[in-house]
Amino acid sequence: MIELFISAFITLFVVIDPPGCAPIYAGLTKGATPAQARSMAIRATVIASVILLIFALFGEDLLGALHIELDSFRIAGGLMLFFIAFEMVFEKRTQRREERAERVAATPEVEDVSVFPMAMPMLAGPGAIAAVMLLMNEADGLDQSLVVFGALGAVLLLTAVALVAARPLIRVLGDRVEAVITRLLGVLLAALATQYVIDGLIGSFGLNPTAG
Repeated sequence: MIELFISAFITLFVVIDPPGCAPIYAGLTKGATPAQARSMAIRATVIASVILLIFALFGEDLLGALHIELDSFRIAGGLMLFFIAFEMVFEKRTQRREERAERVAATPEVEDVSVFPMAMPMLAGPGAIAAVMLLMNEADGLDQSLVVFGALGAVLLLTAVALVAARPLIRVLGDRVEAVITRLLGVLLAALATQYVIDGLIGSFGLNPTAG
């Protein structure tokens, strides 16, 4: 159970990326009061939690309705997560998030950023949705499912803290430290994504990993 929690926590933490979202959120809420910024941070986290919870609970039924095998989804989700990892290592993901934030900030009528772009697609984006569905599909029984939910809750709690403390956090960490953390997490996510693809291929083609 501890290993499952650690694996799920690391996967979701890397994909949702609270340290990477914090500077973006700080930039989006420059004109907001501290109270408004806190309110939007909490609201964004709650909305993202609801979205991810829906896919965690009903994602497998959705796959069944679309006649998609779980192993196929493991391969697709692994490739998607690997692409995210690639972008993190080469800072493409941060650049894209910053460009999206600039477009939102340049639109005067957009004041509340909690729904877009924070809740979706920054927190509950395609990568996070794929990750939570993969983890729930890997969970065996109610106990393991609850462990995955616990890991998701822990990551979202840290995300809310990171967003609320975004401004002072940026002053403490600085851009260089945040870039190093993002690259390290990207490498770790690449390894996890590769494992998802391997598991999917083994299941799809009936391969025996222990065969010599």
